[in-house]
Amino acid sequence: MKKLLALSALIIYTISVSAQSAKVAIETDSGRIVLALSDRTPLHRDNMIKLVKEGFFDSTLFHRVIAQFVIQGGDPVSKHAKPGEMLGNGELGYRVPAEINDSEYHCYGALGMARDNNPEKASSACQFYIVTGKKYTDQELDAISQKTGRVFSASQREVYKTKGGVPFLDGNYTIYGMVTEGMDVVERISAMPGNAVNRPNTDMAMRKVYLVDEKGEKGRKKKKRK
Repeated sequence: MKKLLALSALIIYTISVSAQSAKVAIETDSGRIVLALSDRTPLHRDNMIKLVKEGFFDSTLFHRVIAQFVIQGGDPVSKHAKPGEMLGNGELGYRVPAEINDSEYHCYGALGMARDNNPEKASSACQFYIVTGKKYTDQELDAISQKTGRVFSASQREVYKTKGGVPFLDGNYTIYGMVTEGMDVVERISAMPGNAVNRPNTDMAMRKVYLVDEKGEKGRKKKKRK
């Protein structure tokens, strides 16, 4: 039975990844991270693609790093931030309407959008996070369900137990993609020592953020040589 549950969880996990078309690469000093954006969250997908095409994320920092939780970046103020400067309040003047659904949840490697405490749970236009989290037991998941009223499916439970994540955030933030390459890079960033507000002591910049094609190359048409 346990093997069947694990297989079922893997199938669900694979289907979730396959429901993604556009891919975004983030080049950092620690390596490359590739994100697959979910077609189930078109508003977040299209907003991300727009900003990437504009070069918005280039030189922004991963300004909030918490081991076994998330790494967060995309604050426009972080592009020219001084050492130790408080970050996380920079925005673009609009929000993205919430697209919270049961198919996208806070499993290990999930891509989510940060937000303030607005009642509509609308997302920041630019600040995103990548989940690292930890593995949970059935007892811990039961406790979260009792506290939040959220019911985890059998496949979600298996993923949280075997791959990990941050299940207590489910239903409160929009998840709109997954890391398909570079979770080792995410883990290295996650382990960076930081200050009292979790800003890394050493800046970790997104040197270049761009769309990639199916071959993993930059999504730009190359000019044919004459």
